Amino acid sequence: MTRTALVTGGNRGIGYEVCRELREAGLDVVLTARDARAAESAAAELGARPEQLDVSDPESVAGCARRLADVEIDVLVNNAGLYTTTSLLGVNEEDMLETLQVNFIGAWRTSRAWVPGMRQRGYGRVVNVATGYGDTPADPPRMGAYGLAKACLNMLTRAIAKEAGDAVKVNSMSPGWVATRMGGAGAPRSVEEGADTAVWLATLPDDGPTGGYFYERRRIPW
Repeated sequence: MTRTALVTGGNRGIGYEVCRELREAGLDVVLTARDARAAESAAAELGARPEQLDVSDPESVAGCARRLADVEIDVLVNNAGLYTTTSLLGVNEEDMLETLQVNFIGAWRTSRAWVPGMRQRGYGRVVNVATGYGDTPADPPRMGAYGLAKACLNMLTRAIAKEAGDAVKVNSMSPGWVATRMGGAGAPRSVEEGADTAVWLATLPDDGPTGGYFYERRRIPW
């Protein structure tokens, strides 16, 4: 059986590399991007299926789910992100809400759209791309609205893992500081290094972990 993966924000950076490696591993890939042309261009390079998907827009998520009604999505990689570093007490409400929409609520929307089908079929993998700024073992998350949204994403990971059942492995991961448009050219990690843990989690065996947070394939305490 050929599994199918859907990757949000798959037209560049870590998302593109995840799509490339999953295609290389033999999966069918639905490469999504906010801009339809960007999705089409990137998907053509990889032999993937392009789809327009803006995770901050509920109608866009619902529309994508309708177009894929005949496709069994086995793997969901919530990679789409928005990097906002303004402090929590300095950020305006519009930017705060947009950051939460993209980095947190968007992953809830896509999970709500495709995880029930995974649970029903008895197989699924969900990978939420988080960040070290969203770690919450003791201190509050850092980096303002971005860190707060990613901390919420980590909590969402744990909650959905409980609801999804043992056959659906739901995990989050930190790619580290990666040399992408978001991370900047001075970042020490390559996109291949940043994507490695996400691809590993997306292809876990049936006895793999669920409800965890990982960096370099190592489980990190919440």
